[in-house]
Amino acid sequence: MSPGQKGKERKNMQRALGQVTRRDLLTMIGATAGSAALYQAMTTLGHARSSPYKGPVNLQGDPGAAKVLILGAGLAGMVAALELRAAGYEVEVLEYREKAGGRCWTLRGGDTYTELGGFRQDIEYAEGNYFNPGPWRIPHHHHAILDYCRRLGVRLEPFIQRNHNAYLHSTAAFGGKPQRFREIATDFRGHTSELLAKAVDQGNLGELVSDEDKEMLLEALRINGVLDRDFGYVKSQHTSEFRGFQSWPGGGANAAPRPSEPIASDDLLQSGLWRWLGEAETVNHQETMFQPVGGMDMIAQAFEREITDLVRYNTKVISIKQDETGVTAIYEDTASDAEPQETRAEWCICTIPFSILGQIENNFSDGMKGVIDKVHYAGSVKFGLEFNRRFWEEDEHIYGGISYTDLPISLIGYPSNDYLSGGKGVLVGGYSQDAGAYQFTAMAPKERIRKALEYGAIIHPQYRSEFSTGASVVWHRVPWALGCYGTWNNRKADYDRATRFDGRTLMAGEHISYLPGWQEGALLSGLDAISRLHDRVMNG
Repeated sequence: MSPGQKGKERKNMQRALGQVTRRDLLTMIGATAGSAALYQAMTTLGHARSSPYKGPVNLQGDPGAAKVLILGAGLAGMVAALELRAAGYEVEVLEYREKAGGRCWTLRGGDTYTELGGFRQDIEYAEGNYFNPGPWRIPHHHHAILDYCRRLGVRLEPFIQRNHNAYLHSTAAFGGKPQRFREIATDFRGHTSELLAKAVDQGNLGELVSDEDKEMLLEALRINGVLDRDFGYVKSQHTSEFRGFQSWPGGGANAAPRPSEPIASDDLLQSGLWRWLGEAETVNHQETMFQPVGGMDMIAQAFEREITDLVRYNTKVISIKQDETGVTAIYEDTASDAEPQETRAEWCICTIPFSILGQIENNFSDGMKGVIDKVHYAGSVKFGLEFNRRFWEEDEHIYGGISYTDLPISLIGYPSNDYLSGGKGVLVGGYSQDAGAYQFTAMAPKERIRKALEYGAIIHPQYRSEFSTGASVVWHRVPWALGCYGTWNNRKADYDRATRFDGRTLMAGEHISYLPGWQEGALLSGLDAISRLHDRVMNG
């Protein structure tokens, strides 16, 4: 880059600094300074919050003969059932599926899944392999779900979110060739640090940096940006210790390493690959993250073991009516041709997703009905692709983590378990949201798998020869959810109404939380609902 070009670039940065938004500032801090600085900045600006869970719920007092009807045996419903029974309530749970867990769901070999449209998938993974269509990771600060895993004996292992040896990929950059994460991350940090350091050194930031802080800031940029004494980001042994070597250090003859050439700043910026550098810096994706050993539904199974005698499975609720003394639910047994039946309780906790609840006959208030109708559910598609060998480890030395791409599959997730085990392995062969998921929603399962393989082979050519079998779940075609998670058009106006008692019913679930799509949100919502219900029972 010529001196004139560099000067122009510095002026553009100065101009941008005067118009920076909170989001821009956080992105810059995260990309150049890392997660600790980002978290501190987010806390200062009011964004970052740990889970408010403080420990086991304590429901004091005898509820007498009060009965609670819980609709739905997802995590919100099961934690409500578990704690209410412990507090002395009579509890009955109605669950649409043949098993509990809701979106805490795992597919294994021998399972079958039929989506809307009658498309059936027979899962043929090898023994021990699995795929989590819904949640697949647990942040370290989601205290409620971690506590229940501890209390219920669910074994956890680390989930690798960021892998410096995974790929970043754009069809429009570098001839469509994937780039290693560490190269993009190091070069982006180096080039931006060089630009900022020279702007500081030449006084171009004006009053943004005090004279006292100038030298300290320059030293910080030099160290963190891997800059030389002249604040340049250049090819060297030192930069290669971060971005990787052209020829790696070895042993014996001709073992000396050779430094690698950084990507030019213009090429790097134009590539757009830097857009994914902050994915693992958001507080819900920072290390350490966890996953249950053996599949996410190990959590559902642990809850289910505690409350299975309270659950009536294969029950499709078709009517919910409440009066001054209780709530009546009418349901069909989907496993038989029996006539509809009904059950009644003094109170109800309804965890049915609003996408389904809006289609069930009810006499909720007009205000509650209005909120139910306005909450939409995000589209999402996820692929679980099994291959005959773990080529990502054997050929490319990728152990866990995620590669990102601008292809419709959005990402490829590598398993965080059974490293170096040989044999077949399952990748998350794509995980797309909303608009990116819609094209797959319209396809039959076999066509979806074909497209996922086509896209994935652009990043991993081994797809073509190593594919064994696969499964996919498009959440708008999941009969018991009709979407991935709840999204609010106007949370400020509607959320408070959704959390209030409606007659003798309280709503709960991930949609009644500020953690949409996370299991923590479901648990916190369920615990909040039973605490308020118990207070109502005790105090009238």
